[in-house]
Amino acid sequence: MYTNILVPIALDLERDNKASLNVARVLANSDAKITLLHVMERIPGYAVTYLPPDYIRESRAEIERQLSNLVEGISGADVELIEGHSGRSILDWAERNHPDLIVIASHRPGMQDLLLGSTAAQVVRNARCAVHVLR
Repeated sequence: MYTNILVPIALDLERDNKASLNVARVLANSDAKITLLHVMERIPGYAVTYLPPDYIRESRAEIERQLSNLVEGISGADVELIEGHSGRSILDWAERNHPDLIVIASHRPGMQDLLLGSTAAQVVRNARCAVHVLR
């Protein structure tokens, strides 16, 4: 059983975030800490000028609301929202916070993943703890 579990959350439509959270709960011991982490990718400066003035603030608020809904009623669960590149930021967070397990969802790999690599693949290759991948 694990005591400090990181669950990176992507809020796109094709992800089943509740499945990741359920797996984390099954693998957690009774007093485990579970952290749901969402990484907001940085918007390039040239693109920001085309967005409404409150876009980033409102996006953060909506993401925080969705994350809070996911952990509602789960003891020992917390949420974090950070900015950066998804794969690298997840690994940096794990380096600082020392989870003993990362539960991450992955999509079906396609040709683009051979060239760019997916976030889950980057985490699996570079994490210093156990990684459980859901597909």
